[in-house]
Amino acid sequence: MGEIRNFKSGNQGEPPQGNAMPRRLAAIIVGDIASYSRLMQHDEEGTHSRVKRIERDLIEPSIAEHHGRLVKTTGDGFIAIFDSPVEAVRCSIVIQQNMVGRNASVSKDSRIAYRIGVNLGDVIVEPDDIYGDGVNIATRIEGIAEPGQVYISGAIYEQIKHKLVCGYESLGDRKVKNITDPVRIYRVLPDASAVGRTRGRRESILIFLLSLALLVIAAGVLWYLLSQTRGPGQLAKAPTAAPTAAPTAAPSASPQPAPAPKERATQAVPPQPLPSAAPSPATAPSPTPAPAPSPAMAPSPTPAPAPSPAMAPPPAPAPTPSTASVREPEMVPIRGGSFAMGSNDDPTERPPHQVTIKPFAIGKFPVTVQEWNECAAAKACGFTAIGPDDAPVTNVSWTDAKQYVAWLAQATRKPYRLPSESEWEYAARGGAQTKYWWGDRLQPGMAACKDCGDIRTEQPVKVGSYKPNPYGLYDMGGSVDQWVEDCWHKNYQGAPADGSAWMSGDCTSHVLRSGSWKNDARYVRSANRDSYDTNVRYPTHGLRVALSP
Repeated sequence: MGEIRNFKSGNQGEPPQGNAMPRRLAAIIVGDIASYSRLMQHDEEGTHSRVKRIERDLIEPSIAEHHGRLVKTTGDGFIAIFDSPVEAVRCSIVIQQNMVGRNASVSKDSRIAYRIGVNLGDVIVEPDDIYGDGVNIATRIEGIAEPGQVYISGAIYEQIKHKLVCGYESLGDRKVKNITDPVRIYRVLPDASAVGRTRGRRESILIFLLSLALLVIAAGVLWYLLSQTRGPGQLAKAPTAAPTAAPTAAPSASPQPAPAPKERATQAVPPQPLPSAAPSPATAPSPTPAPAPSPAMAPSPTPAPAPSPAMAPPPAPAPTPSTASVREPEMVPIRGGSFAMGSNDDPTERPPHQVTIKPFAIGKFPVTVQEWNECAAAKACGFTAIGPDDAPVTNVSWTDAKQYVAWLAQATRKPYRLPSESEWEYAARGGAQTKYWWGDRLQPGMAACKDCGDIRTEQPVKVGSYKPNPYGLYDMGGSVDQWVEDCWHKNYQGAPADGSAWMSGDCTSHVLRSGSWKNDARYVRSANRDSYDTNVRYPTHGLRVALSP
């Protein structure tokens, strides 16, 4: 099968001209923006700008990373071709999941949502387009899809059903325009557990109604039993027994519901860390025998029962013992100085300009999975990271990174933060003004990137696997992209010269430095800079912390 080049234009409806008609079996993705006309009418320039950003920062990189080729963009959509149905569906899922993050901070009326259809078919390949029923079916499936969803044909389903950890909801056979035979269509559910949740709203309603009926029956039975216990003979006992033995006066039928709230009440006490005072409230909540609490709280015998429960709130700062055991990233102090920031290698890195850096400290390594998961365990970070403990944490948005440094600063009572972009570059250069901290030529074994000379991996290796720079810092180039504090600017015109973060401008996206194991060597350069949407997670994005004096 011939290699597909980047295609720019074409019309699926017209057959290619000429005798050469190379054909191939391929997985085709067709994506289209829902309600595009309405979005353009509401904010033409803003919508156009956002769509182009999405194509540049999400659509094109995702297709390339999943070994596909972008055939063309269509203003409000795109068409891509893949050798592998698995990679085509994976790419579609990544695009839709990233769009969720991009839309999180946008009002409902302004959200950009793609419908995506995927089909496997025999297509005609031309230098600037592809043709055939395979493309037409993918287009029809996309038209059926709901915004934010991925729909696939039965042909794709048969190829991927045992190869991806996700669920599929069959939508049955559909008759689509200009296609003779009906097409079986499935909706992709990225979360495999969603299969059960979406297996029919009727079943959910029936289960709800059945549960409601059981609750009504149970309530009726309970009411009947309680009414039976209050017969004429027992009603006479109730007034005298209530003051002294209310819990035991009722027959065996009534105490069964009663212990439940009592158990919940007693279970609420143990989590309060009162090693010495805890037993006293447990023994004397309702009576007033002060002798038990008074030894523990000698100052006043009579008010003793009240202060002991009132002492429960003070232990709330009990998280402080756990903060003492927080695993802090290993930090390297950096002496201040001046350097020429930027380069002429890329328009975003211009103009080179002199920046003065004040003393600070920066993480010796990127933040690891183990360090991140302490924040996740404290419920201060939004997700639990997967991977080896000593690998750098990935799939981190800028917002996630800010949550981590805020938690670390609070837990340790130290001014942890993200480094500014100029601090990061100053530290990455290690005192050098060359392209890489070791010189102007790429050398194997110095960084983790796609063409850095080592064996390519599908995930980042553990931190510190490569040589440190002259400042003793590891992975300052390659391994994982690293968030910095600054908002994104397309060049350095007007950039601060004092080493501070540049917080004005387009703060819907922030700056990334370092490049990653998936990027080529030009991203590993000390001056390289990139951007990504503030609230969107991406598999190669991580972070490194800084510490003010």
